[in-house]
Amino acid sequence: MTILRKLQLSAAAVALSTTGVVAQEVEVLHWWTSGGEAAALNVLREDLAGSGIGWTDMPVAGGGGSDAMTVLRARVTAGDPPTAVQMLGFSIQDWAAEGALANLNDLAAEQNWDDVVPAALQRFSTYDGDWVAAPVNVHSTNWVWANTALMEELGIEQPGTWDEFVAAMQAAQDAGYTALAHGGQAWQDATIFDSMVMGVGGPEFYQAAMVDLDPEALGSAQMVEAFERMAVLRGFVDDNFSGRDWNLASAMVANGDALFQIMGDWAKGEFINAGQTAGEEFQCFRVPGTEGTVTFNSDQFAMFNVTDAAAMEAQAAMASAVMSPEFQVAFNTVKGSVPARTDISPEAFDACGQMGMAQLAEAAASGGLFGSMAHGHANNPSVQNAMYDVITAHFNGEYDAETAAQEMVTAVELAM
Repeated sequence: MTILRKLQLSAAAVALSTTGVVAQEVEVLHWWTSGGEAAALNVLREDLAGSGIGWTDMPVAGGGGSDAMTVLRARVTAGDPPTAVQMLGFSIQDWAAEGALANLNDLAAEQNWDDVVPAALQRFSTYDGDWVAAPVNVHSTNWVWANTALMEELGIEQPGTWDEFVAAMQAAQDAGYTALAHGGQAWQDATIFDSMVMGVGGPEFYQAAMVDLDPEALGSAQMVEAFERMAVLRGFVDDNFSGRDWNLASAMVANGDALFQIMGDWAKGEFINAGQTAGEEFQCFRVPGTEGTVTFNSDQFAMFNVTDAAAMEAQAAMASAVMSPEFQVAFNTVKGSVPARTDISPEAFDACGQMGMAQLAEAAASGGLFGSMAHGHANNPSVQNAMYDVITAHFNGEYDAETAAQEMVTAVELAM
C-alpha cells in the first residue's frame, strides 16, 4: 500500500471524526514533559484530533532523550515498537541501519520535502536515500537567555565578548543573584561545552574536534582553554545545581532569581508558557564568541515499521501533519524553535524567533551551521556519551583542564 493510498484512507477518518469516532491512533514516545514542551506537543495532538487521529501518549522525562531511547530499545526488543518516536540525529541513522524505520518516500515526494527541508536536516531525516523521519523543527543551542529587569538593575548591556560575559556574571553574583542558572546533568553540561569549544576555536576547530574527532584538536591547547572556560562558568553556578532539570533553571531566569542561562531555544518555550515576551521580560543573544555560527539539533518523528494497516495510515497522517506549513508555524511559535522548512514566513514569530530564522539562514549560507555534539548531531551516541563522561567529570571537579583534554582524546579513541 502506497503512502498516497494511506493518506486517501486517512481522509475517511476525518469524516468519522465528525461523529466522534476515532478511526486511527498513534502511540507517540517522546520526552517533551516540561510546561512549554507540553504546550507545543498539544498543538500536534489537537491537529491530529481534528483529522480523526487518536493519540496515545508515552512520555519519558529526563536525560535529554537518553532515557526515552532506553525505553524504546526495550519496546523494540519485545517486538512492540511505538508507531512514532521523537528522535534526534544519529539515533535516527542507527535505527534506520537496523531496518526498523518505515519508508516515507511516497509522502515526501508528494509534498516536495526534498525542496523545502535544508540539506543539514536531510542528513538525518534520510538513510540511503530514503526518507525515514519527518523533521518538526530546528533548535539552535548556542543561546544565552537573560532576565531583562536584572540586566537593567545591574546596569548590564548585552555582552559581546567572553570577558564582558564573565564581568556581567560577576556583577550578578556580587549583588547576591545566581549568575548562571544551570542543571547538573550530563547533557546540560555538554550543551554549554559546545559553545565553549566554538567560542574558543571557531568553526574550523569545532569541525576538527567535535565532528572529525581529530586527536590533535581534542588534546590541543584550545581544548584546554575550552575546559578552563567551563571551570569559570562552574564558579557562577549556585550550590543546588546538581540534578536540576533544565526547565527549572529557565524558571530561575524567568523569575528574576538568575541573570543568564546557556541553553537551546527550547528554553524560550518556558518563558512563553510563563506569559513573557521576547525583548521585554527576557532577552536572547548568542553565546559571546559564537556569533555567526549556529549549533543545531532537530526534533524529528521517526515512524517505526508496523504491520497494522490502521497504524500505518495514522503514521502517514501524522507525518503529513508535521510537515505542513501551518503546523510548522503553530508548533514552533510555541516551542521556541524555528521551522524545519525553508519556505516559512517569519512574520508570526517573535523577536528571538525571527533572529533565529535569520541567523540559521546566514549560518547555512556561510558554512557556519554545525550539528550539536551535545544533542546527537555531530557524532554517534557512543562517542557522544564518552564526551559526556569527561565533560561532566571535569565540571564536577574530578579533572583539571589539561587532564580533561587528554581524557577526551582517550575516551573518544576507545568509543570509536
